[in-house]
Parts: sequence; structure tokens; C-alpha cells
Amino acid sequence: MKRTILIAFVALLATGIAKARTNHLLPQPQQITAKAGGRLFALGRKVTLSDPTACWLLRQVLEENGCEVVAKSKYKVEVRLVDDIPGSYDYRLEGYENEAYRLDVSENLISIEAVTPTGVIRAAQTMQQLAEGYQGRSGIEAVTITDWPAFKLRGFMHDTGRSFIPIDDLKRQIRLLSRFKVNTFHWHLTENQAWRFEVKGYPLLTSAASMTRHKGQFYTQEQCRELEAYARQYGITVIPEIDMPGHSGAFERAMGHPMQSEQGLREMKYILAELADAFPLAPYLHLGADEVNITMPAFIPAMIDWAHKLGRKVVVWNPTKADPSQADMVQLWSTAGRLVKGRPNIDCRYNYLNHFDSFADVAAIYLSNIYYAQRGSEELAGTISCVWNDHVLPTADDILRQNAFYPAVIASASRAWQGGGEQYIETLGVASPAKNADFIGWEERFLFHKSHALSDEPIVYVRQSHVNWKVTYRGRDYQATGAGIYLNHTWRNVIPALLPQAQFGDTAWVETRVFSPDSQKVGALIELQNYSRSEQDSVPEYGRWDCKGSRLWLNNVEILAPIWKNHGQRVDRETPLADENMAARKPVILHLEKGWNTVRMQLPYVPTPGIRLNKWMFTFVFTDPEGQRALDLDYDPFYNNNP
Repeated sequence: MKRTILIAFVALLATGIAKARTNHLLPQPQQITAKAGGRLFALGRKVTLSDPTACWLLRQVLEENGCEVVAKSKYKVEVRLVDDIPGSYDYRLEGYENEAYRLDVSENLISIEAVTPTGVIRAAQTMQQLAEGYQGRSGIEAVTITDWPAFKLRGFMHDTGRSFIPIDDLKRQIRLLSRFKVNTFHWHLTENQAWRFEVKGYPLLTSAASMTRHKGQFYTQEQCRELEAYARQYGITVIPEIDMPGHSGAFERAMGHPMQSEQGLREMKYILAELADAFPLAPYLHLGADEVNITMPAFIPAMIDWAHKLGRKVVVWNPTKADPSQADMVQLWSTAGRLVKGRPNIDCRYNYLNHFDSFADVAAIYLSNIYYAQRGSEELAGTISCVWNDHVLPTADDILRQNAFYPAVIASASRAWQGGGEQYIETLGVASPAKNADFIGWEERFLFHKSHALSDEPIVYVRQSHVNWKVTYRGRDYQATGAGIYLNHTWRNVIPALLPQAQFGDTAWVETRVFSPDSQKVGALIELQNYSRSEQDSVPEYGRWDCKGSRLWLNNVEILAPIWKNHGQRVDRETPLADENMAARKPVILHLEKGWNTVRMQLPYVPTPGIRLNKWMFTFVFTDPEGQRALDLDYDPFYNNNP
């Protein structure tokens, strides 16, 4: 039955006429009831809008779908603020409103109930999703939805200190991610490489001479105000970060002295005042406070106190050499990050997209709960997906493409809205997450939106839940499902993978059979080493797929490795990554014979000199020649279907 649904879904996508239905909503609503026999509310006509919140986005959704808002019409959209949404869940998080809403759609009336104006924005986002995919006049299915987030903070972070991203690109991401109920943009503005926030009192901070990467590129205070106001229209809160006192190389080059000094402290107070003025809507200012030895113990407490005097609350990273309990909110990173009692905490411990591959990590982060919890609390605010792009990439789009940005952020935000999750990733691991039914449902919904709202975005992700493998290791066969499979994870002692007992010197053999109804030219997304965007790794030698000696064959004919642009070289962080990662390459063009085809891989597990993060893994999935969609093929490694 599941296979029939998947085939029908792929067929709809191929024709380009898939109409949005409630089963396409992403994230899934908490409660949904379809109205049997109910006719949809047709868009593209004159409607009356009654909205005491004057929600800009709601009006935009109507107008962008062909509606003309008029003073009088029998077709109505009505908004009502209420004291509560029965059955919904909420908890206190300073700066974040209750987001619960009830959306009731019938042929002539759309009724929205919400506790706050933010709830109206979330309802409008649901309406926009339901209006996708129609040819000509669109409509919204007759349905009743009662919805609220399990976790109040669901965000993404860009490190624009290292890698500058144009302001229009950031706006586009805010607009698109808001559809999936992402509600926070954590803007990391300063780093060792560059200081990107304009400080009118200290213009040297943003001078090209003070930067080592993307020189002279920064954000004016007017741009900051403009972006924050833009984000507010979409229900997204901006948390700006000035990292202090660590990661302050750009500050020291510009100012000529350490940040941790009496003079530096005075300057940082002035800078923080300008930051607060440039972000008038931000409830929190992020002070960083990580990865530095504290030589001036009074620095962080003084800056926290100053932020409070400016009327703002403070976020800091944990672990930190400072005292995280002095802050108003704590952001957890790395395995050492632990929840701080009595404060809201943001879980980012394994949401570092710069270490993600394009497939396995996306599935695992969707299935993982958030810091061992099924829903948020006053001590667990939610999660943020972070892009620490230490390594320079050719373009801003490459940051999105190579870090699996949209799939990973939306997967994590979906989990945060829906709540639940099987286990925390430290227990769940990355052994074979794509075979999970919950993930298969997420994948179907994501691919629908990839072909609609996200159709112009640099997304490599294709369907992977139908891709099955047999992994033979030490005489035993294992089953794995997914386009990306970790045999052993980089952090093997923390995140379980398929073969946690693996030792250097071992070899795994991987195999599957693929049935093709016709002889055809196809693409294949292939990767045998995923390069972190934070490392300075060696590229394989000419003629090799990776630095381990892995090989692969299709129908007993070896598939040759790309001719690497940087073959045999160690690529430092200031040399742009070229074609090292699968996401940066065109698909490998292969030929499938009519009938059964065999894919085999030989994967040694050996030390990799020149590569710090040894990922024993592989990626393989057949696609169209352009690599845009996975082919609907049977992957049958255990010969369940005889030739």
C-alpha cells in the first residue's frame, strides 16, 4: 500500500500538476479534520477580510493567490482573537508569543481564531501551503485545523562573519522558511575573519583592511533594521550576535588592542548600544562567550549587565568559560553542552549543518527528539540549525547547496513544531533512518514543496526512502535504507551508525539490485567521502573516489571517479572547495539495462591521513540525468523479487 502511494505521489510531481492537500502540510498540524463532501474555498475571486490584527501576511496570501479584498462579498475571511485555543499547549518564553491557531475552511468562509497576532501569521502560512500546486485558480481544502508548536523556538543561523551572504538572499530565506513555521533567525555578525555589523562610532571595524575574507562586505545599520522589520512581517524574530570576547580577531586588527581590556570593554558597551538601536525589535542580544580563555573575569558579567540596562535579554553559548547561568537564555553546542537549570536552553548540539551530509543526517535530525524531550518547557526553548561555514565556498548558493540547508532546517523545524521524535540522536544514531515511516511521510511532504515554493532554490535532496542496500561485514549481512548510509560516524563514540564495532583494516561490501523497466540513460548522485565545510582536508588522488581506496561497479563495470580539480592537494579554508562534495558536482551519467542491474561497492575502513573527520559512509541514488528527482525504481538487494 505504501509503495502505491509513493508511486502516485512521484507521478504527480512528474506531471507538475500536484495540488496541495492537507497531507502536504509541513510541518504536520497537531489536529486536522477534513470535511467529508465539503467544497473547497476557491481563491482568485473577490473576498471580504475582517482582521483586527491587520496581519500583512494574511492579506498577501489572499492577494498573491488572485483574491481582491473588497468591502463587501459573500466570500469571507474572518479573524478573531480569543483567550485560548482549547487543547493547545504553550509555555512561557520571553519575547515569543503564543502561536496557537484554529483554521476552519468551508466553501464561502475561512475562519481563523488565534490567541495572538503571531497565531494569525501561522494560520496564513498554512493557507499558503494549501493553495500550492493549482493550475489557474487555486483553492483551499475544506478542513478544520487546530495547531500549535511543541517547541516555541525554531530557527536557523548563518555565520556571516566568516561567509558574507547578501541581504536579499537572507530576506529570501526568511520568506521561504516562514512557510514552514521557522520563527527565528540567529544572525552571527562577527568573527575572526570579518566584522560585518556597521558601527558608526568605529568605522575601522568594517574596513576592508580589517577583514581577511569577503573584504569590505558588511551590513549597514539601515539594512539591519530593514531586515528585522521584514522578518517581523513573516513572524520571524531576529537574534543578532556579536561574538565576545572570543572570535575577535577582526576587532583586534581594527582597534589595535585586545577585546578583553578596559578599553575594549568600554568600546564593546558602545558597540552593543548601537547594535540594540539597529535591532529595535530584538528581545535578545547574543554575546557569544564561547571558545576563549577568560582573562578578564568581569568582562561577560559587565556586558550582560549593560545589555539589561539597554532593555534586552542575553543569550550565550554553552559550554563557555564564563558562567552561563548569568545569561537569560543558553544555546547548547557540542556534546559538552548541557542544559542549564532555571534558564531556557536552545539545543544546537548536533544541528551543525556544516558537518551534515545531504541525506543520512537530514533523516536522523528529523527523527531525533530535541534534547531528550517530546515538547518544550520553560527550560527547553527549542532548536536552531547552524551553518558554521568555516571553509570558503564559491557562492552564497553553495552555502545552501553543500550544507543541505533547506532540507535540514525544515526537517529540524518540523520536529520542533510537531514535537515527539523517536529518541535523542545520541541513542537513535544514523544507522538507517530513511526506512522509518514517520520520515517517509516527511520526505513526501518536503519533495512536494521542493517542486513548488522551493523550486528555484539550490536543493540537492531527492527521494531516498526507497533505496535499499545489503551491507556485508565480517560474514554477516545487514540491511540499510537510504541514499546516504553511515557505516561508522565521525563521532563514533557518541552517535551510533550501522557498524559501531568497526575497526581499522576492515572492509565492507555493499550491494543492491535495481530493476529498470527500460534501457535508459540515468544520473547517479555518488559520494564516498563527505567533506565538512569546516575542515582543511586532502582531496583524493587522481582516479580514486576517496582517500580510503573505495571502489564501485555497475553491472561489473567499474564506475570511474571524477577528475578532481584539486586532486591530491590539501585544501585550506581560504581555498574554495571545488567538486569535492557530491552536492557541488553534476550527477554521474550511467546506463541502466532493461531488467535487473547490480550495484556493488568495496568500502575499506582505514585511517585517512590529511582528513580529520573520518566518515565511513557512502551516498548513491539513481536520478534523472539532471539530478533533480530520484527515479522510481525497485532497489532489491536481498532478491525478494526474482528476476
